Amino acid sequence: MDVTTIGFLTVIALLFFMMLGIPIAYSLGCVGFIAALISYGGIVLPKLGWTPFHFCYNISWTPLPLFVLLGCIVGETGIGQDLFKALRSWLSRIRGGLIVAGIFGEAAMASVIGTSAATVIVVGKVAVPEFERYGYSRQLGLGALLAGGVLGPLIPPSATMIVYSVLAELSLGQLFIAGIFPGILLAIMLSIPVLVVCWLKPSLGPAAGRVSWGERFSSLKKVWPVLIVMLFILGSIYLGIATPTEAGGVGCVIVIVIAVVFFRLRWDGLREAMIEAVVVNSMIMLILIGGSFFTYVIGSANIANYLQDIIEIFGLAPWQVIISINVILLILGCILDPMTITLLTVPIFVPLITQAGFDPLWFGIIFVVNAQIGMITPPMGIDLFAIKTIFNIPTGEILRGVTPFLLVELVFLAILILFPTLSLWLPGTMMGK
Repeated sequence: MDVTTIGFLTVIALLFFMMLGIPIAYSLGCVGFIAALISYGGIVLPKLGWTPFHFCYNISWTPLPLFVLLGCIVGETGIGQDLFKALRSWLSRIRGGLIVAGIFGEAAMASVIGTSAATVIVVGKVAVPEFERYGYSRQLGLGALLAGGVLGPLIPPSATMIVYSVLAELSLGQLFIAGIFPGILLAIMLSIPVLVVCWLKPSLGPAAGRVSWGERFSSLKKVWPVLIVMLFILGSIYLGIATPTEAGGVGCVIVIVIAVVFFRLRWDGLREAMIEAVVVNSMIMLILIGGSFFTYVIGSANIANYLQDIIEIFGLAPWQVIISINVILLILGCILDPMTITLLTVPIFVPLITQAGFDPLWFGIIFVVNAQIGMITPPMGIDLFAIKTIFNIPTGEILRGVTPFLLVELVFLAILILFPTLSLWLPGTMMGK
């Protein structure tokens, strides 16, 4: 049996293992190792030994645990609550203003948390009681917040971006900066249907009442922690002052100081944050270690070259290639989580889009958005079922609520594809890139 056939069978076996409910880390590792053993024999045994060491001591991964720790510490503070309250004060007189405040709150929290589920939950726990207080539609409000979870990994820092940058051998700093403009645009686009619907039907999102200008300006005093963290992390990376690793380390120190001095975080809270960070990082590293064997087989099977041959045979134009890839990613997003999709597809798709003449940095932003859309779609939408469980809302109701915003995100994805400058202009102006 040739290596290419084994590579395709490996993909099928992985999907089968996952359907059986075997954790993704073990599915990737076992399937990949067995396939490598069949293909190359005992020569792969040394790889089994040094791969964990290689991953754990690879400097390219160092930003990951730092940004995960940063997000966990923020989750133990009241930063998210203060941020939402400030936005609510400024948008309270607008129909649907509380939902818009939630969306922009997610955008701001994304700059310090970086994961979709955590972003939705932190903001949602503050926003949902306010929705109920002012008679907002839970279906519309939670649907908007669920869709806004895509902002978590899109606006840096982002675990998905870190993994993508390592696998695609790209500058993580440039990838981080590339997500800023698209993230702002998506927040605006998600807000538009809320404002339109609530204007046409005020009962879905009535104005929350008048707030004095004094209260509005006073609320801004509580926004500064997010601005400080954003300034130190994104500002230092953009100006070339710090690498992403250094920015992550400084960000953790700043957040700890803010949490202890201004939010009265004590040892118990810090201990919980550290334990959560260890669990999350360990889970991610196990997936990456298991995935290394899988990508080893996929890379050796030359599947990317095989697909390139198919493209040449059928005479597909570059734009047909990118559209086909996005359709595949959307389908995979319905059944797999973003980390798995990243490990499975980046080694295959990045060579294809590079050979087609596209910028892998631009594709990285498209990839992040596409992979996260799957988090809000059944049957495996992790964020979808997290929201359903935490806020006790029926699946059908939350699906009806998120559908209009899902269509907005598909339009947004098309805009990113049609206008690469949205992703590439800001990284092109970076200092010390």
